[in-house]
Amino acid sequence: MSTDSAISGVNPNVDTSRRRFLTLAASGMGVVGGAAVVWPFLASLKPSAKAQAAGAPITIDLAAIEPGQKFTTTWRGKAIWVVKRTPEMVASLDKVKGDLIDPDSAKSTQPEYAKNGARAIKPDVAVLIANCTHLGCIPTFRPEYPAPDIAANWEGGFFCPCHGSKFDLAGRVFKGSPAPVNLSVPPYRFASDAQLVVGEDQAAA
Repeated sequence: MSTDSAISGVNPNVDTSRRRFLTLAASGMGVVGGAAVVWPFLASLKPSAKAQAAGAPITIDLAAIEPGQKFTTTWRGKAIWVVKRTPEMVASLDKVKGDLIDPDSAKSTQPEYAKNGARAIKPDVAVLIANCTHLGCIPTFRPEYPAPDIAANWEGGFFCPCHGSKFDLAGRVFKGSPAPVNLSVPPYRFASDAQLVVGEDQAAA
């Protein structure tokens, strides 16, 4: 036996690779077993697929959305847009009122608390159902302006390339569009300044 072997107490004729493998395998089984116990618990905290299909509320982290950016998620099988509007975007809403079919959203679908110029609880956060009110297509987000390929008076908004419907940054439809009414606003509320809940109404003030 060599000096190194004697000091380490390892028999040089023993293949320690098998021992290492068995040790790692046993450890791995412990991790898998632990995960098997924890996973059902974690899964129980999430809404079931049936509950989501029935319209279970969803929570969105607003801190992850940059100003001027659109975030897309799904609720009740529909695409939902959340746009964090910049001050310039909010200011643009008044500039296009005369070009809109329903600027005051009198004939459009939204909760009472979103029936205003911004169609929102907070002017800087727009929450919209993404389906065009013409044939249900999904318009594209076109925040840049000017955009003469869309309209001479374009201040940013949503454009449906399928049939040409145009909407401003509050989802209000422009005159001359095949879409008859504004994009719909789903029920929503703010759980905090950084958390938005889609699928639950804001409590009355």
